[in-house]
Amino acid sequence: MTTSSTRRTLLRGTAAGAALAAGTLTNTAAALSVHDGPPAPPRLGGRPAEAGGPGGRGRKRTGPRIGVLLYDGYSLLDPTGPAEVLSRLPGAEVTMVAERRGPVRTDTGDVRVMAERSLAETDRLDVLVVPGGGNRGTVGAINNPVLLEWIRRTHRRTRWTTSVCTGSLVLAAAGLLKGRRATTYWASAPYLESAFGVTYVAERYVRSGRIITAAGVSAGLDMSLYLASLISGEETAMALQLAMEYDPQPPFESGNAAEAEPWLKERALRLVEESGT
Repeated sequence: MTTSSTRRTLLRGTAAGAALAAGTLTNTAAALSVHDGPPAPPRLGGRPAEAGGPGGRGRKRTGPRIGVLLYDGYSLLDPTGPAEVLSRLPGAEVTMVAERRGPVRTDTGDVRVMAERSLAETDRLDVLVVPGGGNRGTVGAINNPVLLEWIRRTHRRTRWTTSVCTGSLVLAAAGLLKGRRATTYWASAPYLESAFGVTYVAERYVRSGRIITAAGVSAGLDMSLYLASLISGEETAMALQLAMEYDPQPPFESGNAAEAEPWLKERALRLVEESGT
């Protein structure tokens, strides 16, 4: 039996598959623990990353180059949900990008995600993902001229420019959504329309040309699966959804703002505000 067929057999066995996955994670963690950190990475947008190189992750990348923007105060699932989906597209290279390389904290301040490249090190992207955040993060982003100029410049060459949650406000502040249909976090919809001349659509994701906006937080998963179908076809996107076991069955029917009682909306916003830094 070949090595590849043995591996497939193991993965199809529940207990054995779990053991194999655990071993892989252990080996990965051990490798990371002794890694002293890479040298400055090459500009994203050059030749495909080779196996083992910066961003290569042990395999050659020949698919779309995807950049996920991080800024101080983003909401954790906004960038990481799409990254989970898009990083599994065939040949895809997904990189977290921020003004400066290094850890970038979320809106709660409890978690930091590593940005592997700075804006200056990111030359060209096929896909840009702009996450949303709490009030501090979103306000900071829409008033950051360096960030907005980079988004405008990057958008000129992307195949797809996308946002999650209040990330649509950031795209709008960069001038990309004027006169377009878009969605955003439900509580930000009036501001998106009044401040930026955008037509708000209360849907999980909205496509307007090569710009795709997603509603709040978890909607980034829906948007990413739709984007995956545009990039690699519906069958691949369906397989990714199954691989993730993304079959939402929440314990409560309270996730639709259009159907929520005023008291629940008020409490939801208060929880978000109180959990932010």
